[in-house]
Amino acid sequence: MNLLDLWSQDNTPAHIDSEVLQTPSADGGGGRGVRLYTKGGDKGKTGIHGGERVDKDDIRIEANGTIDELNSVIGIVRSLLPQGHEWQEMLREIQMELMVVMSHVATPSAIREKNPNRLREDMDVFCERHIDRITACLGDNGYFILPGGTQVSAQCQFARTVARRAERRLWTLNRKDEVPAVILRFINRLSDLLFVMAKLDMQQQGTLEERWQSFLYKRKK
Repeated sequence: MNLLDLWSQDNTPAHIDSEVLQTPSADGGGGRGVRLYTKGGDKGKTGIHGGERVDKDDIRIEANGTIDELNSVIGIVRSLLPQGHEWQEMLREIQMELMVVMSHVATPSAIREKNPNRLREDMDVFCERHIDRITACLGDNGYFILPGGTQVSAQCQFARTVARRAERRLWTLNRKDEVPAVILRFINRLSDLLFVMAKLDMQQQGTLEERWQSFLYKRKK
């Protein structure tokens, strides 16, 4: 059982306890540990919040899996930053909210009001504030650039592309079952935030950007 499995089930302690298998502790002390596998998905189905069973490649599961991937890449970015770096708390806050987002994506809209995890309504604005602050520190920002450069910048670019894929999957899900608008806005702004973070780290480390070409709207001037 992994994090995505928990968000794909009725995420209450009673339900989880009924799914996991108990086993004697490895030290032989008679304690009871929790196995991380349930075998419940061996036939290609998984449960979502509310008890419904869906295919493992259902768009709801695909969308949540992509958000899970995004959160993991952001974790890599944090691991590359010093503990006291100014981005640590911002990224931690984003990771925490992505966990809440996953729980809501795993919940059909008809029963979403029963989800105990509260969605923040301002995460798009939260991202915008940081985008504006970082953009004010950037030099020439009118070019497409090749992902790479520093390790932090490259991982921010990777996270950006995963965020874009998550957004696409969420819009596909939205055609089938409404996704809260705040989630769609948040993921969209998050990809933009990760882009300017990638550029700022390159600038701060004195690494030259490899430019492709200027943005179209600038070439038309």
